[in-house]
Amino acid sequence: MRLLTAVDQLFLLLESRKQPMHVGGLFLFELPKDVDKEFVYQLVRQMQTSSIPPAFPFNQVLEKLAFWQTDEDFDVDHHFRHIALPKPARIRELLMYISKEHGRLLDRAKPLWECHIIEGILPQSPEAPERFALYFKIHHSLVDGVAAMRLVKTSLSQSPDETLSLPIWALMTRHRYQVDALLPPKDSLFDTLKRQVGSLKSVSRELKNSFLQRNDADYIGTFDAPSSILNQRISASRRIAAQSYDFSRFDGIAKQLNVSLNDVILAVCGGGLRRYLLTIDALPEKPLIAFVPVSLREDNSATGNQISFLLSNLGTHLHDPVRRLAIIHRSINNGKRRFKRMNQTEIINYSGIAYAWEGLNLITGLLPKKQAFNLVISNVPGTRKPLYWNGAKLQALYPASILFDGQALNITLASYLDKIEFGITACSKVLPSVQDILQHIEDELVAFETICEEQRIGLREKW
Repeated sequence: MRLLTAVDQLFLLLESRKQPMHVGGLFLFELPKDVDKEFVYQLVRQMQTSSIPPAFPFNQVLEKLAFWQTDEDFDVDHHFRHIALPKPARIRELLMYISKEHGRLLDRAKPLWECHIIEGILPQSPEAPERFALYFKIHHSLVDGVAAMRLVKTSLSQSPDETLSLPIWALMTRHRYQVDALLPPKDSLFDTLKRQVGSLKSVSRELKNSFLQRNDADYIGTFDAPSSILNQRISASRRIAAQSYDFSRFDGIAKQLNVSLNDVILAVCGGGLRRYLLTIDALPEKPLIAFVPVSLREDNSATGNQISFLLSNLGTHLHDPVRRLAIIHRSINNGKRRFKRMNQTEIINYSGIAYAWEGLNLITGLLPKKQAFNLVISNVPGTRKPLYWNGAKLQALYPASILFDGQALNITLASYLDKIEFGITACSKVLPSVQDILQHIEDELVAFETICEEQRIGLREKW
């Protein structure tokens, strides 16, 4: 048995019928050239008939809401789905299917995950290979974003010629030590208590500093988020929107304007949201505040949650993209400097105290019109190397995340190859035309690229 951490238990406590707490990923594959028409069916049969039991964490089931224990009665039919969409199915129809499935709860009596293989998807162009999709969802109490991405990279191959004979949930790896490295380290109770006691001084100091800085322009507190259309009661209905953008576009802006890649991502998201909210006459006068997860993972494990959060001022009250970017850069750096003064345990304990009222609010709903942040924006690092499944190349991967009551929008992105893959998860009953946000993000990218080009022209003329 393994004891759940406080963060893992929080995701279970927050779960309800309209608030599922699982994360997901939509993976688009291209069929290899000159393969049998039964290629996908063979993958399906491989998973349905395998006698290999699932590996950690796919074999873990809840025990008394406090422990993980190994499931001795694994039933593949409970977790696996083979779906054929009505042809010809576009990405739109695929996302409609994923949206419905992402709103369904996982069964707590079983290991908390599902795998869907989906056929019938039109190729990207008439000349392109046919495609199929994999949708995988797993409870957030089992993995955070970084852990989930590590499971993906471990389960697939970097070679188009390698045949993976095991199901994805058996974590097909090339060497046994890779599986062992995915398991979380075991600490003794004494070591855990020692770390907790040792963190008290540093946490107290940073809480005091935060209180003294509460009036600084760059400090973002948990009471600074304005009321907005994003912060209404949600339903169980979900809308997933997805889009790929060239990594080089974000990277070029970051280098030209001398900020980080994450700063640019937040600025583009903030600008896209500003445009979207203006079109529906719902932009608040005060700037939106984003909740930005930060990975604290210091090992190679791929399970559990080792995350904290920063708050970012998105500057959505300003028309000028460069001024908005400057505000984001300063507010994020303020939080980063604070975290650099603490170790992992100290950061987790500091965050637990600083965000305690919001956690209680999410669990109880005592203050439905007051939120510590307006939305979550999460950037999950991926891989620049292509991944394959028995020769089928992974073309794109789109993350799907969680929503909270009072938090109707989540933007999660993952990098893969030369792309940044955006996945927007929203409550379809609260926010209209969510897919329009992707076009507004594109418009904001173009605006930044125009500014950068004008700067480069100005420098050339100056010299």
